[in-house]
Parts: sequence; structure tokens; C-alpha cells
Amino acid sequence: MRAVRFHTAGGPDALAVEEHDDPIVGPGQVLIDITGAGLNRADALQRRGRYNLPAGATDIFGLEVSGTVGGLGTGSTRFAVGDPVVALLASGGYAEKVAVDEGHVLPAPEGMNLLESAGVPEVAATLVSNICMTGRFEHGETVLIHGASGGIGSFGIQLVTALGGRVAVTASTDDKLAHAGKLGADIRIDYTTEDFAEKMIAAGGADIILDTVAGSYLDRNLRALNDFGRIITVGMQGGTTAELDFSMLMKKKASITGTLLRDRSSAQKTAIMSEVQHLVWPLLASASIRPVTDRIFPLSQVAAAHHYFDSHAHIGKVLLDCRN
Repeated sequence: MRAVRFHTAGGPDALAVEEHDDPIVGPGQVLIDITGAGLNRADALQRRGRYNLPAGATDIFGLEVSGTVGGLGTGSTRFAVGDPVVALLASGGYAEKVAVDEGHVLPAPEGMNLLESAGVPEVAATLVSNICMTGRFEHGETVLIHGASGGIGSFGIQLVTALGGRVAVTASTDDKLAHAGKLGADIRIDYTTEDFAEKMIAAGGADIILDTVAGSYLDRNLRALNDFGRIITVGMQGGTTAELDFSMLMKKKASITGTLLRDRSSAQKTAIMSEVQHLVWPLLASASIRPVTDRIFPLSQVAAAHHYFDSHAHIGKVLLDCRN
């Protein structure tokens, strides 16, 4: 099969499409003939040599796919050969085939193009595990999402709105903020010209902050937070260290949680995907959430896809068509 790997950390041109042995399907696993794969920030970090792979993960890129079931391991009973599915992966998605634990696989969402559904698993699992499960989101709460235009922002605005929350977002351009408004964001902040903490305080504060920045945002995140608020950090684009005002943290009775999805146990990922199916799949079927796809590149043009992804020009998901 064809698969994307790299031999030297670097820019997008370090990526190469190579011939690779087909995956071996283990007990309780599903073999997927891949239709599409989603690009994620972790892929770019891995390419630059800044993301350590979880134990047992292959060096083939890709954390989420869509496709059809091509085979079943011993004891795998939830799917049949030919079923359209999506899957959350630790690695292996930029390829023509992948083997994955069946608990990390869901039926493809109703009403969606199979290729474009490749952009759903990682985003949905990130949002549900952090906002709903870890963050204990409640109806009527305000959620601040840093980054309005990517896959997480575009999907997260719609998810929180559908679940009865108020959404605030930060972004760097008028176009991205306008996009967020069309998706339902109530509070839109240009972080290049405005102090998001002051804007959030004036708007009533945030109960949950989904933070992809960390370091340089810590103080402002804490100031923007309501009493009993929760900061959930899922990325470190603003650095890995910061000074924390514990008196403010204690006064607000707040919590800060750092999480990763990729290296969680198989059982934890199975529980997350079960909750995704329970919460998100009905919203997709009713079109309450409409995932946003920006561009689709053939697998053979993976370097071009990463150049585009690195430009931060995209609004929504960037995908690979693994059939081409």
C-alpha cells in the first residue's frame, strides 16, 4: 500500500509517499480501506520532530480516517466487511489501509459525504472529551475557544451552540471572525488588536476555556474565567512555561487541566468514541452540526497539503483523498 512517512524532521517537503507493507489485523481490530484522512496540528508537530509518538504507534502520519471495512480480526463483531466507517487513530491514517481497535471505530455519520467525514473523529473526540467529559459542560455555560477557524473551532462553535451553550472565540482576521459568526459564535474577539481577557470580562466571563495556546495565554485565560471555571489546555502554541498567580486561581476556585488524546489508553478512547456517538452523531444526522471542509488534496500531494495547512489560511478542515 501507499503511505506517508518522513526520514528527516523538517518542512512539508520532508514528507514522502512510499510503498509500505499492508497492516496486520489483530484480534478485536478492524481493517479499513481508507477513503479520506484529516490533517491535524499534531501531524505538523510530528513532521517537525516535536511530537513523540505513543508506544506502539507506527511512524505513518494521520490521526483520523474515513473508509470502508475491508477485514475483521478475531473477535471483532461490531462491523461487517463493506460498512462505511470513521476511526480515531494513534497513527497510520495517511495511507491506503489501517488496522484499528474496533472500539475506536464508528459507523460513518448519516447524511455526510464519506470522504469529508474523515475530518470528524479527531475533532469530535477532542471536543467531547475535553468540554463535555473533563470540562463537565452544563447547559447555559459560556465556552471560550481559542482559534475560530480551524477544524476544532468550526466544529466546536456548532457543538456548544447545539448543546445549549454560549460560545466565544478568538481569531486573527475579520474573515475568520465572520466565519465564526455565521456558525453561531456569540462573542468574537480579534486577538491581534483586542485583549481577549478584558472582552470576556465585559461579556460575562467564561465558564470553560478550550486552550490551544498555553504559556503566553495563561494569565489572560485565568482573568477571563468565572468562579469555578475550567481551563482545559490541549495545545502549546504559545509556549510550555508560564508564571501562575495562585491567589487568583484559588479566589476563583478554578481548575487547569492539561490533556492529550493521542496517548490515551485503548479503553479510554473507546469510552470517548462511545460518548461521541451518543452526543454528536444525532446532531450530524439532523444537520445541527455541519462540518466545514476547506480543501481536499490527493494523498500524492501531501506536501502541498501541509504547506497549505502551515499557512494558517484554511477555514475548517484540510483533508487527504487517500484513493488518489
